[in-house]
Amino acid sequence: MTSQTLNVPGPDQIRRAPKVLLHDHLDGGLRPGTIVELALEQGYDALPETEPDKLGIWFREAADSGSLERYLETFAHTCAVMQTRDALFRVAAECAEDLAEDGVVYAEVRYAPEQHLTAGLTLEEVVEAVNEGFREGERRARANGHRIRIGALLTAMRHAARALEIAELANRYRDLGVVGFDIAGAEAGFPPTRHLDAFEYLKRENNHFTIHAGEAFGLPSIWQALQWCGADRLGHGVRIIDDIEIAEDGSVTLGRLASYVRDKRIPLELCPTSNLQTGAAPSYAEHPIGLLRKLHFRATVNTDNRLMSGTSMSQEFERLTETFGYTLDDMQWFTVNAMKSAFIPFDERLAMINDVVKPGYAELKSEWLFRQTATTSSSSSVAG
Repeated sequence: MTSQTLNVPGPDQIRRAPKVLLHDHLDGGLRPGTIVELALEQGYDALPETEPDKLGIWFREAADSGSLERYLETFAHTCAVMQTRDALFRVAAECAEDLAEDGVVYAEVRYAPEQHLTAGLTLEEVVEAVNEGFREGERRARANGHRIRIGALLTAMRHAARALEIAELANRYRDLGVVGFDIAGAEAGFPPTRHLDAFEYLKRENNHFTIHAGEAFGLPSIWQALQWCGADRLGHGVRIIDDIEIAEDGSVTLGRLASYVRDKRIPLELCPTSNLQTGAAPSYAEHPIGLLRKLHFRATVNTDNRLMSGTSMSQEFERLTETFGYTLDDMQWFTVNAMKSAFIPFDERLAMINDVVKPGYAELKSEWLFRQTATTSSSSSVAG
């Protein structure tokens, strides 16, 4: 058996592999039990289920509709119980713990501060509560033998009119745990160009931002995000496949926009399971990530909403490994892509790649040698 064959990881190796996550929503990753407890504490009585396991199933089934709009409706319940400082702190701390337990070593987790104000918190109080929760979660993870670093992305809702205000908030907290800005929400009818003032402001301030684009809407959304708004990364960007033509003989031709995205190494925050739920891809086998990986786009693997999709980074890689036969080398490629694309300083990204990611994969890839040695030794003992 060759080392390449043994390089295909099993579930345990995937879980232990260092992973980097760029696209994960805080309000899409709550533990069902936490939702139930917070709802009880706060007197929120609109949950469709009050038993944690059943509630988790409800979220997954409600999100599995093939419609982005229906998918987004599920967030009414999670946001409803995230309106106090203690609730935000708890959810953020548990997020860090859960990701670290899954082998994530670096994550950028996004949320919309404007959606957590109904109980009287200010935007600043929301950001500070979440930041403190992330730091607490990092400490708990270390105590449990895991290492993780989390940066926050502040999101503005594209159907609202507070993008500049949230961009300014992200800039004020950029050295205090916030690493960038994002816009999210339904794409159709709400183009990113509605928020040009926010993006122009961030560019003047030399700050980072990503834009949800090319998920439910096609190439125009991607083009506007890049050429009008100047996005550093594309949230999803899966519809870039619409600008790639595959001939009957298997040859591939990239359109102008696809060529630009690949040539400029613009990161794609791909979320396979979520894309299936919202109808952006019909199946894992038909998900564009397979072709984009072959064509060497700056593709990354992400969870989007772990609660709604019933997923984790390990589960995403398990499905991709089963579908495309990806090896540990492929996993490392996706992970290095993500770390290169993170919104932290270059020297810190480089240190994470060289001192955490690559050594972690090297250790996993070497395990087959020791298994082979153990097998040979055992056979010799039996023969003797």
